Amino acid sequence: SDFDFDLPDELIATRPANPRSSARLLVAEGDTITDAVVRDLTQWLRPGDRLVLNDTKVIPARLSGARTRESAQGVTQAQIEITLLEPRPGGLWAALVKPLKKLREGETVVFSEALSATLEAREDGQGLLRFNLEGEDFDAALAEAGAMPLPPYIAAKRAADAQDKTDYQTVWAERTGAVAAPTASLHFDAGLLAALEAHGVAFTKVTLHVGA
Repeated sequence: SDFDFDLPDELIATRPANPRSSARLLVAEGDTITDAVVRDLTQWLRPGDRLVLNDTKVIPARLSGARTRESAQGVTQAQIEITLLEPRPGGLWAALVKPLKKLREGETVVFSEALSATLEAREDGQGLLRFNLEGEDFDAALAEAGAMPLPPYIAAKRAADAQDKTDYQTVWAERTGAVAAPTASLHFDAGLLAALEAHGVAFTKVTLHVGA
C-alpha cells in the first residue's frame, strides 16, 4: 500500500503523442527535476554524444484463426488465438496458443486464405507451429493476416487496428523479428533525429529483437 496510487483511466494513453516528439520528458539531474518534452533532447545531449538505436522491426505477431475437426458427431470448429514468440530451427515458430487444449498435434489452424499453421509439438505450455509458407511469402501473408501485439494495458482497452502497424514501430525499424517494440524509441521522429544530427550527436544501430 505504500506504493499504491490512483491512475485514472483517462490518463492511460492508448495512442502515441502526435507528433511523437511532443511526448513528455522528465529530466533528473541530481536534485533538480525538469519537466520537458522529447523534442528538447538537444538541450541535454552534447556534440560528440552517441545514441545507440535498436533497428529491430515488430512483426504483426497476433493471429486469429479457426481449427476444424471432424468426428462421428459431425464437424466442429474452435477459434484459436496465436501470439508468435520466436522462430526456432527447422522452420518452426514458438507461440502462445489460446486455448492450447483445443488444438491437438497435427491439427491445422487457418488464419486466412493464404496463411495456416500446424501444431507440431508442445513445449513448456507453448505450441511449436509450422506454417504453410516461408520467407517473403510468409512475411507478406503475416502482414495481411496478423495484428500488432499491443502491450496488455492497451489491449485491455481496445483492439489492435491498422494504425498500430505504423504507431507501434520505430521510424528507423529495419530488421524484422521483434514481437514487442523498444518503446522508449517510439518518441523519436524524423525531425528530432535531424535536429540531433545537426547538433553533433552521432548514431550507431544495433539489432536486438524484443521478445514477449
